[in-house]
Amino acid sequence: MKKIIFVCLGNICRSPMAELIFKDLAKKAGVEFEVTSRATSDDEVGNGIYPLAKAELIKHGITGEHRAQTITFDDIFEADYIIGMDTWNMRALYRLAGDGLAHKLKRLCDFTDKPRDVADPWYTRDFKKAYDDIYDGCVALLKFLTSVQDK
Repeated sequence: MKKIIFVCLGNICRSPMAELIFKDLAKKAGVEFEVTSRATSDDEVGNGIYPLAKAELIKHGITGEHRAQTITFDDIFEADYIIGMDTWNMRALYRLAGDGLAHKLKRLCDFTDKPRDVADPWYTRDFKKAYDDIYDGCVALLKFLTSVQDK
């Protein structure tokens, strides 16, 4: 089973949203993946999903629990895909992964027809836009992964 880790700065907004959205999409599609999320910083370790991010998920019928954790080299080594939310996250992931594991690293919205960063709603306060961007990225990622599995 393919293992996917979504990554953002604190692991309380974007990456847990992506984890729960992707799990919901995969379940509805009848496919299975091991999915989790992590942070590039340790500022929020142990904290749950930020209330405004959780509220946005609930608006879309998505629920779930989560506690923030920091990504490690072992996480990258063991996963098949490490999916970052923005360019800054990708830089941090490349430093941690090194050249040998860099092929596992992808930016979420690079799977869409409109490659872009998912802006951090902690700063923008636009949780709806973050949800929309993450949802688009997760739909495209699921399409990519299921096409790869079929081959």
